[in-house]
Amino acid sequence: MIRSPFPALTRRGFGMMAMALTLAASTALAQETPKTGGTLIYLEQQPHTVLYPPAGGFYPNGGILNQITDKLTYQNPKTLEIEPWIAERWEVNTDSTQYTFHLRPGVTFSDGTPLDAAAVALNFDTFGLGNKERNFPVSEVVNNYERSEVLDPLTVRFRFKAPSPGFLQGTSVIGSGLVAPATLKRNFAELGDAKLIIGSGPFVVESETLGTELALKAREDYAWGPAKLGHQGRPFLDAIRYVIVPEDGVRIGALTAGQGDVVRQIQAYDEDGLTSQGFTIAAPSTRGVNNSIVFRPDNPLVADAKVRRALLHGTDRQAIVQTLFSKNYPLATSVIASTALGYVDLSDKLGFDAAKAASLLDEAGWKVGASGLRERDGQRLELTAYESLPQPQNKAALQLVAQQWGTLGVKLNVLGGDAGSAVADNLDPAKTAVSPAMVGRADPDVLKSQYYPKNRNVLLQTGGVSGKVKSFRDDKLNGLLEGIAAETDPEKRLALAGDVQRYVVDEAYAIPIFEEPQVYGSAPYVKGLAFEAVGRPSFYGVWLDK
Repeated sequence: MIRSPFPALTRRGFGMMAMALTLAASTALAQETPKTGGTLIYLEQQPHTVLYPPAGGFYPNGGILNQITDKLTYQNPKTLEIEPWIAERWEVNTDSTQYTFHLRPGVTFSDGTPLDAAAVALNFDTFGLGNKERNFPVSEVVNNYERSEVLDPLTVRFRFKAPSPGFLQGTSVIGSGLVAPATLKRNFAELGDAKLIIGSGPFVVESETLGTELALKAREDYAWGPAKLGHQGRPFLDAIRYVIVPEDGVRIGALTAGQGDVVRQIQAYDEDGLTSQGFTIAAPSTRGVNNSIVFRPDNPLVADAKVRRALLHGTDRQAIVQTLFSKNYPLATSVIASTALGYVDLSDKLGFDAAKAASLLDEAGWKVGASGLRERDGQRLELTAYESLPQPQNKAALQLVAQQWGTLGVKLNVLGGDAGSAVADNLDPAKTAVSPAMVGRADPDVLKSQYYPKNRNVLLQTGGVSGKVKSFRDDKLNGLLEGIAAETDPEKRLALAGDVQRYVVDEAYAIPIFEEPQVYGSAPYVKGLAFEAVGRPSFYGVWLDK
């Protein structure tokens, strides 16, 4: 177990310190001109894992990669428009099978090597094709990739085997952070060491105590922020200190006591207490597939769509959100967030109806037995799910689902996400018929990332890794997902995204619960805190007014 760096702190005794901090902040004169200097202390719930950029979807990873790498393009988090960054401009052919990028001159990685066309080509050849020798998987945001061409030192062209309309947006995401050739000469497993990630970003890794703490320092010669930002040069901060603090109460206590400046993963029940003391809550949307419960139809207990539909209508999603969450967690009204591209409102298909749920289970042959649980052919309708540690209050949410399903005669066993068997069992539909899931990305390709067999494959089509059951494969769904990845007409592409949402709900493959934000708390003297399009922090423009 990771020991807290703040062992003396508890929730008691913070009041006087927090009041003093709030009073000081309220009486200080606001400084509109950013101040240079200082170290930001950022408290993270979980340690990072492997920092190979396509693994940046894990929020602790993305929170680091967003500071030490740049991207070819920048997705404006307000408008979602794609804007210049390392690429000054670009051309895309009519069928989205060819993209040509013209790079900004003078950009270098922190080891001094040029961020030129050859380096960009190597990055996307690796992301788009993978590298079996080094165990690099293919990026989930790069579809139909064929090869790169270096046209001159500052011009690179990418060719695709089939249309890839999501590629431009894909060049803006955390998973497409550009790293030096030296980093890509490493093996996947080595890149858990943050010191080996050589980027061109505004900060560089200075030191690391694996699993406990990470120190970044400002890159003094940085001069190439996203083109439309007013700030282009060195970051205002001198340094960032990441501290891993798993316990929610200790993170909150450190923030209120002035021992931390920004905290990720503020639980809903702590929000009002922080804002009442003058701290700031930010809850940027992840704009992708909502926090959901997904089924694995290769498991015979949930292979029947009637059973899945029964459990969908037997889940009081509103009660879960009202009991556990705040206004920052909107009730899901579709598979993807209402702020996502291609969203369609499916509220009428997601209603709670316990009587309908019971009737569907009866129709499927599951009758309530003497034990109070539903049985069929001598087998009980008993399912298992593991808590997802990165998702807010996930264990409590699953336990509420278990109570609701219990009134229908369905047993849901909720197991801890830190169990030794959790990872393997979650990839085995024979053992885990139900799983929590979500993924953030501000592009319709996020649906393919979530459900496609060669991407995240959350439904575990063709049996996952169990080798015991390999009956389930949905070619209709897969065809729709492939269509999203290849359709070049924007309106038709969004229509396909709508078709996928309807189909997933009609087949009851998923029960969307809420639109998941990333919730941060910050001290009142932290200025300029920003977030990329799906909620990961950007400290480039942050300054400390103290």
